[in-house]
Amino acid sequence: MYKKVLVGVDFRQGGRDAVALAQTLMDPHGSMTLVHVQPAQFLPSHRVTAEIADEERERGQRQLEAERDQTGVEAELVLAQGPSPFRVLHEHAERRAADLLVLGSCHRGAFGRAMLGDDTRGALNGAPCAVAVAPAGYAERRKPPAKIGVGYNGSPDSEVALHAARELAASSGAQIAVFHLVGLPGYAYGAIGAAVLVNLETRLEEAQKELQELDGVEGRAEYGLSTDLADLAEGVDLLVVGSRGYGPWGRLVHGSTSNRLARHTRGPLLIVPRATASSGDAATAERAGETVSV
Repeated sequence: MYKKVLVGVDFRQGGRDAVALAQTLMDPHGSMTLVHVQPAQFLPSHRVTAEIADEERERGQRQLEAERDQTGVEAELVLAQGPSPFRVLHEHAERRAADLLVLGSCHRGAFGRAMLGDDTRGALNGAPCAVAVAPAGYAERRKPPAKIGVGYNGSPDSEVALHAARELAASSGAQIAVFHLVGLPGYAYGAIGAAVLVNLETRLEEAQKELQELDGVEGRAEYGLSTDLADLAEGVDLLVVGSRGYGPWGRLVHGSTSNRLARHTRGPLLIVPRATASSGDAATAERAGETVSV
């Protein structure tokens, strides 16, 4: 489970959903930090800018304290300012060597899906640690995960996802369900013949055999695209997927698959970068914006 957890809060339900998911994923002896990012929108030429900024900081600090009281968590409070909320979150995650950043979904999400606003979508891309997204209304139905799903294809990235799921299941006693989606090779689209279908059937059999060799999991191989994983994993309490890391700290790289999963998965989603399999180390970033810690 995660020991240093950073939670983005917006004083709306999405932030409270994120806090609830952070409680689910955090180690009992871990630490949590609630971060709210105020927009840096005041013009230096404005004669009352300093007064307005002070009032905004005081109001934000009071709201953060109220949010902590309402959710009932023990957490450090950080009020930050910056023109780009997701970049500020990334910088604070680096500064605190956080191993998990938790975000809420857009409050307009329908049927509990994790519909993303621009800030949440931006925070997914290039994050320096694992990222979890809470679906709308999660705080009201939070419970320990009984079944954890994993997107798996035998790649190093999916091995990291499976490793993370095993660690979480060890602490919660959850069952692990591994999903492998087998799709058509790129050259086959528009020209599906008997040879292609035979090849596809062979690949499906190989995937099923590979899943059977995994210990302690329920494996399922199906035809489909990786973007269909959200539908295949409909019954799990948490879906874990891997993401390629790049750069010295293994930042997350998200393509269309991860973004679609974040938009359409009904349950919580955990996206794990390759580098976090062995270490949550991160370098301390330069200070950005004005910060008040409580």
